[in-house]
Amino acid sequence: MKKSILILIYFVVISFYAQDHRIPLDTAVVTTNSVVIKGKTVPYKATTGMQPVWDDNGTIIASLYYTYYKRTDVKNDENRPIIMSFNGGPGSASVWMHIAYTGPKVLKIDDEGYPVQPYGVKDNPNSILDVADIIYVNPVNTGYSRPVVAKGKKLDKSKFFGINADVKYLASWLNTFITRNNRWKSPKYIIGESYGGTRVMGLAAELQNSQWMYLNGVIMVSPADYKVLRTEGSVDYAINLPYFTAAAWYHKMLPNELQQKDLLEILPEAENYAINNLLPAIAKGGFITEYEKNKVAENFAKYSGLSKKVILQNNLEVSPGYFWKELLREKTGQTIGRLDSRYLGLDKREIGISTDFNPEITSWLHSFTPAINYYIREHLNFKTDVKYNVFGPVGPWDNRNNNVREGLRKAMAQNPYLKVLVQSGYYDGATTYFGAKYTMWKTDPSGKMKDRFFFKGYRSGHMMYLRNEDLQKANDDLRTFIQNSLSNGKAAKY
Repeated sequence: MKKSILILIYFVVISFYAQDHRIPLDTAVVTTNSVVIKGKTVPYKATTGMQPVWDDNGTIIASLYYTYYKRTDVKNDENRPIIMSFNGGPGSASVWMHIAYTGPKVLKIDDEGYPVQPYGVKDNPNSILDVADIIYVNPVNTGYSRPVVAKGKKLDKSKFFGINADVKYLASWLNTFITRNNRWKSPKYIIGESYGGTRVMGLAAELQNSQWMYLNGVIMVSPADYKVLRTEGSVDYAINLPYFTAAAWYHKMLPNELQQKDLLEILPEAENYAINNLLPAIAKGGFITEYEKNKVAENFAKYSGLSKKVILQNNLEVSPGYFWKELLREKTGQTIGRLDSRYLGLDKREIGISTDFNPEITSWLHSFTPAINYYIREHLNFKTDVKYNVFGPVGPWDNRNNNVREGLRKAMAQNPYLKVLVQSGYYDGATTYFGAKYTMWKTDPSGKMKDRFFFKGYRSGHMMYLRNEDLQKANDDLRTFIQNSLSNGKAAKY
């Protein structure tokens, strides 16, 4: 069914000095194919290859690997949305959403997301390619993307590896891509998963203010917000509780009065308790009264599946890492997953405060790594001996001057078209769903734009789309968001 056309465009015979001599800096391979989505055949063109990054002096400093899917039976692009897609890490390739969520192909996995052999990909009947074209971008040192360093010179990491450097060069790269592919008139969206949430918040402002590219939508999938995440502050500890409730409910560790209810019935209770009771109690630190501390610990235990004793031993400040080790310690001695707490692990010793490994990520790498290497080579016809970095070296990462949340707020204030969708899995213990809600609330403290924020939750983890039921639901939620954020002829004004 697949027709292959090898076309080399924008070819520049320059090698990666001191990096790699096997990928040209500016090249593309095009194939054609089709996929049945929602019962209808969608023909498309897949362009994959390398596009350079230039510095302010016009010198090539890197080349990024990308894959661009464009529906071919649409005559006019000006009303056809385009979505620019990123994963996170930082240091993660754009592989996860590419071949498991929004693209025309998905992994061969079981309905709950576990790996099966033989590895590979299959058609994705839920892909959003029916309503939008998609480009998957791999930042420097991820996928096949690499910096370009002249012979005898050292890599200047400050150009790429930091919150602000990352969004600056990626915004410039996207400008080039949109120009080359004649998509300036199209409605534009950016989607980012995990650290990609931080990335697209920053890109919303950088694209608008430095590239004069105005967006219709920003989509954050399981977003990481480092204004609160792993800060070990009172808010950080308190907003983890609803996630504890979800994971404990899944593993049947809650008291019977809660366990017999549906998950979505009990989560609002846990959210309310976290904000109105647990947060002020933790904020009091050692000056909380013994009576209040014990009362809070009792309710914490009720909503978390942990014992009152270990909660008090942690001074009400229970980290997710401790929770993954502790929840099933007395029941089965197993650990639970970080990114998806439905997954179970086996540690060498049951004693301790942290897990030996993350069972979900080993499971995912089990299925993603062979599939993406096979798919790029055999389906997209991009062939190279260069290693595909599922995770690449991007450290040390510069987290200073993190103002991306405020950047998104300003971009929304200046652009009445711009709306935001947040998608999270209830069993994600790394970037929790309630933390994502908190990010939404704090992005617009005035509340004047809250009708432009939308939240969707799923009964799975960080990569909610690995569960087949949520793959369908999450893509449908994207379709609805895209449709509802198109201008439809309405002027951009308040």
